[in-house]
Amino acid sequence: MALKGSGSDVTSSFITAAAADPNGISTVATISGAANLTINGALADGGSVTMDCPRNVTILSAADDSGITFTVTGTDESGTAITEVITGADSTTATGSSFFQTVTQIATSGSSTGNVSAGSGTSCSGVISAARCRLRGIYVVNGSSAATIVFREGSGTGTIRMQFATVAGVTTNSYPDVPSDGLLFKAGGFVTFTAVTDLTAMTTFFS
Repeated sequence: MALKGSGSDVTSSFITAAAADPNGISTVATISGAANLTINGALADGGSVTMDCPRNVTILSAADDSGITFTVTGTDESGTAITEVITGADSTTATGSSFFQTVTQIATSGSSTGNVSAGSGTSCSGVISAARCRLRGIYVVNGSSAATIVFREGSGTGTIRMQFATVAGVTTNSYPDVPSDGLLFKAGGFVTFTAVTDLTAMTTFFS
């Protein structure tokens, strides 16, 4: 969400992320042959998912699915169409590394050995602004663990421009100083963090 103050070119974005949901995209099902998972989890709406914060996708397998792949299709934190191929796991969770804002399809390369579900992971890429911007300030409500949140340029995997150490305590907050000239992100600004543990919420101020 972006809000613009009267008489100022400074805008804010609010970044937060719910806990991971292991079957929030696709509920438990056994897949026969190469097919698409049904997108019907708690996060789904009309056959697709829009994440609360761009984040990775997880595939939970009840048996050995290491011989098949799951191709996830959607858009990234900048709204660009992306796909990611995740190799199935053996009786555990296979974790993707791409940041999805939306998920529109998950296709398997073959039959699953047992039940499979797909959900949202904990690795997040919050968006300050997808366009050129200058960071002016940060207000952080800390998470349950001390951690380092990373400010990147261009995408959630882009060049690191700044890092900030949070402290443990969901009832505490931090309002660190930013240099008076701000911090320039020529290709857009993004913040990577682990949902819930690293921070509860963050407001960034930028122009």
